[in-house]
Amino acid sequence: MARLLIIDDDDQFRQLLREMLVREGYQVEAVSNGMEGIQRYRENPADLIITDIIMPEKEGVETILELKRDFPGVKIIAISGGGRIGPEGYLHMAEKLGAAKTFAKPFGRKE
Repeated sequence: MARLLIIDDDDQFRQLLREMLVREGYQVEAVSNGMEGIQRYRENPADLIITDIIMPEKEGVETILELKRDFPGVKIIAISGGGRIGPEGYLHMAEKLGAAKTFAKPFGRKE
């Protein structure tokens, strides 16, 4: 069973995504910011990380940079609902930093 780590500060979205992935048969852990996410990954590495980009304490770009620096083989999907420049700018930056895939929020179950 693949183990996933979700990092997202939106409690409702994080829980919805977690529940959807658990129903699909994944083992899922979910945390609310990049600092927590990095700590959890260090303690118990996941097969895949899904991280939001805009978050308090440690945002997604910093989280991706640190994880890729310390764990070059880590697989990351970046998600974003936007911000000042819209989700496309942030997601493009996440791809350049090593995210394997990106999705703009909201996204459907199929994606």
